[in-house]
This record gives sequence, C-alpha cells and structure tokens, in this order.
Amino acid sequence: MRKTLVWDLPTRLFHWLLVLCIAGAWITGEEGAFDWHMRFGYAVLALVLFRLIWGLVGSQTARFASFVRGPSAIMGHLRELRAPGRLPPHAGHNPLGALSVLALLAVVAVQAGSGLFTSDGILTDGPLVPYVTGSVSSLMRTIHMTNFDILLIIVGLHVAAILLYALWKRLDLVRPMVTGRMNLPGNIPAPRIVSLVRAALVAAISITAIWGLVSFA
Repeated sequence: MRKTLVWDLPTRLFHWLLVLCIAGAWITGEEGAFDWHMRFGYAVLALVLFRLIWGLVGSQTARFASFVRGPSAIMGHLRELRAPGRLPPHAGHNPLGALSVLALLAVVAVQAGSGLFTSDGILTDGPLVPYVTGSVSSLMRTIHMTNFDILLIIVGLHVAAILLYALWKRLDLVRPMVTGRMNLPGNIPAPRIVSLVRAALVAAISITAIWGLVSFA
C-alpha cells in the first residue's frame, strides 16, 4: 500500500466551500439576513457550475465519466458491502458515492436556482423575479422551501453513509477529502491530476457567469 494523491485541490476546495456556503445560507436565512443569504446562494451557484465543468475537464477522479456507473456496478458494490472484511480500495468515488454526488448537485442546483426567482413579498426579491409572473415566483418560493427539506435529508444520508463506511468497513472517507491522499495498492495506478491553471480558468468562468447573470438581471 502507498499513499496516493486521489483528490485534487480544486475538488477538495469545492467540497468544503459548498459545505460552508450551504451552512451560511441556512443560518442567514433563519436569521433574516437576506442580503447575505442571497450572496451565499450566488456562491453556491458558482460552485455548482464549477463542479459541473470540472466534472468534464478536471482531474481523473473528478470527471463524471470516471465514476458514474450503471446498475450492475451499484449492485456489485452492495454485495461488497455485505461481504465480511474490508472493501476493495477505490481510487475515487465508489458507485454509491457517485449517486450521492449526482443527487447533491441536482438538489443544491434546484435550491440555489429557485432562489433567483423567489420573493418574500416584502423586502427581498431574487434577481430574476421581475422576469416571471407572480404565480411563477410563488411556485419557486414553494420549491425553494420544500427542496431545502429534501436537501437536509440527502445531507443526512450522506453523513450516515460516511459513518457506515467508517464503522462497518473501517474505511475513512473524510481524511482523503482533507488531505487528498489515500492508501492504494501498487496494482492501482495513481489517478491523473490536471494543472491548477485549468482549475483557475474554470473558476473564473463560473464566477463571471454567475456575476453576469445577477448583475445584468
């Protein structure tokens, strides 16, 4: 076994910044600090856009093509979970982890996207509220409120899965997402890691796109 860089820095930063921004949006929404609530929402949108692009042009373990698998792979992984002993090492997301990533990205995108069209009817309007009817804005507000409960459920399942892997299979999924490195046997090649310059370009595109959407709206 050798320590191998599996998660690149951009993927790790995305993960933890998303956690912080979702928490920030939740807290500021509960406290009625809607200006900051919206800023956190814009940051979430930029992060989601970054991850979608990074899933196409990023490092090997970040690319959707490298970890999104079909039903047979998912069933095979479930059989591995039921079997005694440790799991075979995965250089990146396992098939269930891939489902978690896709579900989180989808629900977070709906949450932040619906907020663009949401109005509290008093002080704060999303930047795209003027472009839709009142009934559409009301529907988006309902989606924004209801979808957050779905987001909490998915986050809870995500945390529960991490604990299950740690307690049942003695597999630490948190430390590699902090350090980027995990123990892999010699017969598994190190994933290809791309330049940070590419990540900076993708980040600039994502931030500029969301800034432009909000500013020109």
